[in-house]
This record gives sequence, structure tokens and C-alpha cells, in this order.
Amino acid sequence: MTDDVSSGTSGKKTGSERRGADLARDALAAAREQSAARRKAAARNADANPKGRRSGSAASLQRRRWSGSGPDSRDPAPLGATLKRWIGDAGAGADLTKATVLGRWKEIAGPKIADHCEPISLIDGELVLRAESTAWATQLRGLAPQIVAKINKEVGHGSVLRIRALGPSGPSWRFGPRHVSGRGPRDTYG
Repeated sequence: MTDDVSSGTSGKKTGSERRGADLARDALAAAREQSAARRKAAARNADANPKGRRSGSAASLQRRRWSGSGPDSRDPAPLGATLKRWIGDAGAGADLTKATVLGRWKEIAGPKIADHCEPISLIDGELVLRAESTAWATQLRGLAPQIVAKINKEVGHGSVLRIRALGPSGPSWRFGPRHVSGRGPRDTYG
């Protein structure tokens, strides 16, 4: 076996002889050189600015190293608040609000109101209620601000913005919020 030193080669592998460990060493050396260059540049900037102040918009964002006695963004947050923020960021808040209002309607609105109406939909902050009679629909329209406040207190502020109360209705051939005006199916019943 011949030694690399005795044969005159320097011990560095070239070209296709390089393996993973050699490549990792080269990457580490390059990263160290870049870091040293950044430190030198930072030292030059510190020398150019003798008072130690940073220039630009980052100067106003100096980090405070202590928390203090008041609440801070770095303080631990309650799990409920963290989940609400996460759900809001994920965009699932509207579906959860809808499920909560429709699922807990009897306990949110109270048994007296819930016995005479049912929630139909909650879209864009508008809660649609179907009343059992036109008298109850009128009553719900008058109680709408109190019901909205009660729902927002239970579910969360801004969950419901307005209430639309509908009375009982006969059979309808309309499906959805849009329709074409006209006579419709007149010959259905003979």
C-alpha cells in the first residue's frame, strides 16, 4: 500500500472521487467563510457609525431584552386564545361559528325562543330563522338586536351581524337565493 504523502499527492480528492463526507466538509468551510465575511462587514458598519445606532427602518425595532411586569407578546398564552388565533389564520372560523350557533341554538337562544323558531343558515354574518307563525316572525324581528347580542356573547364577537326572520311558507319550486322571474310550473296540478 502506498501512502498519499509518499507518492506526492496532497491528500485532497478531486472530481468523481469526492464522497458525502468530503462534500459536507467543503460546504461547512464555505459557510464559515461567508459568516466571517458578514462579521467583517458588520464590524466595518459599526466603525462607520460610532454611536452604535443602526440606520434605516430597523433602527426603530430594537429588541427589548426584558419582559417587564406587564403583558408581553412573549408571555405564555392561554390555549383557548391560541386555538382561536390558529383557527382564524386557517380560515375555518366561519364553519366553526356556524356549527356552534346551529348546534347549540336551544341553549344559546333559550327554550322559549327555540321552541318557536329554528335556525336555517348562517352566511356572511346573517342568521336566517324560520318561525312557526307570522306572529313569531314579527316578534323575532323585534327581538333581533337582543338575540344578536346574546349569540355574540356566547359564541364570539362579530359571529352574527344581523337576523332575518322568515315566517312559515307553502311549497316552493325555488332552490337557492337566485331565480328567474316568470309564471313557473303552472300545469303541475292539472
